[in-house]
Amino acid sequence: MLPMRKYYLDSIFDDFMDRNDQMDVMKCDIYEKDGAYHIEADIPGFKKEDISVECEDGYITISAEKSTDNEERDEDKKYLKRERFYGKTTRKFYVGDIDTNDIKAEFKDGILSIVVPKEEKQPNKKSINIL
Repeated sequence: MLPMRKYYLDSIFDDFMDRNDQMDVMKCDIYEKDGAYHIEADIPGFKKEDISVECEDGYITISAEKSTDNEERDEDKKYLKRERFYGKTTRKFYVGDIDTNDIKAEFKDGILSIVVPKEEKQPNKKSINIL
């Protein structure tokens, strides 16, 4: 299971450019345990209602979206620095063909945990009768 990557050169410029990169908003850990893939995504500052998890064509897509509050759009404010994220962020991971009914997700304390059972591989061996 590998995350969808942008372009190779993006990582070279990350240290030199001040960007609001989507990957900075949603840091993820992926590991295998007990016959399943586990995806843990940090999504601080979002509510459960702001987050969606979808599985299509072997990809798990995590999306989170929030807008600024009316107070934050106050014309009287002059921001000196603004680092909190507002808008939509998405991460996509390939997990292969799996039974989507067995995927479980939980959001607690700003961490989204997804458990994706691995497909049990059937042996691809068959004995052929010779006529």
